[in-house]
Amino acid sequence: MDVESVAHLHKAYCNIAQMLTTRDVFRFWIPLCATWLMMGAEGPVLTSIIARLADPTLNLAAYGVAIAVGMLIESPVIHLLSTTVALARDKHSLEELQKYTLKVNVLVTVGMVVVVMPPFYNLMAISILRLPADIATPMHWALIGMIPFPAAVGFRRSIQGVLIRYGHTRLVAMGTIVRFAAMAGSALLLVLTNSLPGALIGTLGLSSGVVAEAFTTRFMARKVIATMHNEPLAGVPTRQPLTQRDIFRFHLPLAMTSLISFAVMPMLTIFMNRAPLPIMSLAVLPVVDSLVFLFRSFGFSYQEVGIALMGEKRENEAVIRRVGWYIAAGTTALLAVLTFTPLLDHVYRHMYGLTEELAAFAVLPTQLLIVLPTVAVMYSVQRSILITSRRNVAVTMSTVTEVVSVAVVMACLVTLTSWSGAVAAAAAMSIGRLLANAYLTREVRALKSSPSA
Repeated sequence: MDVESVAHLHKAYCNIAQMLTTRDVFRFWIPLCATWLMMGAEGPVLTSIIARLADPTLNLAAYGVAIAVGMLIESPVIHLLSTTVALARDKHSLEELQKYTLKVNVLVTVGMVVVVMPPFYNLMAISILRLPADIATPMHWALIGMIPFPAAVGFRRSIQGVLIRYGHTRLVAMGTIVRFAAMAGSALLLVLTNSLPGALIGTLGLSSGVVAEAFTTRFMARKVIATMHNEPLAGVPTRQPLTQRDIFRFHLPLAMTSLISFAVMPMLTIFMNRAPLPIMSLAVLPVVDSLVFLFRSFGFSYQEVGIALMGEKRENEAVIRRVGWYIAAGTTALLAVLTFTPLLDHVYRHMYGLTEELAAFAVLPTQLLIVLPTVAVMYSVQRSILITSRRNVAVTMSTVTEVVSVAVVMACLVTLTSWSGAVAAAAAMSIGRLLANAYLTREVRALKSSPSA
């Protein structure tokens, strides 16, 4: 397809977007949902591989903590996607966004390199997280395998933002197919050709996948980017030229949102080490989280839909909310069927490869997370309203509410009950996210009642 054809299709899409129907929203969302589902499937695939290798409990625990730390360092790049969807509109804005992305990528890569240096790593793993030595060693190697991960994700998400803004959500999904294939293929190849620790194989698989996806996405976006160089985004009001300061002011609250949010898992690790059955809890929680993430991913994928389609005056809010409720009801019902039937034991024992003891141990934490698919959709709808209204600080404060709530609940449960770390963590996560959603609901209501709404 040539540049003129891409531009023509985008103009047609913009005209449709002014009078959206439920079908339009679903068609726009489904490729993004497929993208998140494939990303969500990475966890089950990699943990099932690790569970079948040597020392599965220790390596699952090491992999889970390494992912939590790596995601915390990666957090500034997460909302480059939302930032690009919201701000990319012409050649100048795209160039400024690319410069900004490069700066953030350098920052997170330096962070990854610093954290794997022995003095800093020992301080974090032994003194702060208080990990046992038999978990800290494979976790160190796992973090080394994640060094290229954050920058590749940042580059990829900025390009995906352009594709979403121009309505090419199918190309986003195609890039993720490449990512999933590269991830699974590289992990299996390492299993067959090396005797590396399972935790390291897992993170090398993740890094291979996102690097392949980043290059593929950039290649597929070349004609869309050429279109942006030739003409501004159709249907978007003209504003002052975008500057690095503008991007920073828009992105910083969102980056802080991710940073604070990803601090939850390292924080839970500290608490779980002080609760009964710490090693089993550390081994099981990433497995439980990866399963529930599959159902939450339907909602996570919906935020960029809201940002892209909400409209300058939120004229499409009603249809976006309606589709959101359909998604929430469907995903929560599916998770409930899985969680409260014997299917769950089958999934954990035969698909994830957990031992009978670990599979039984994982049931109650999974059941306590049943509310999260609905909360994920509600998060996305309300955050998209606030982001399109430039109320990004409210998004950050909702995450602060979540993290503080999780910390308080977790501290109380560890201190006052004999619950295992995994059960306490699941309860704290559900309560924290419900309270954060209550905060978002209040902020959206306040926005609608304000004179400038």
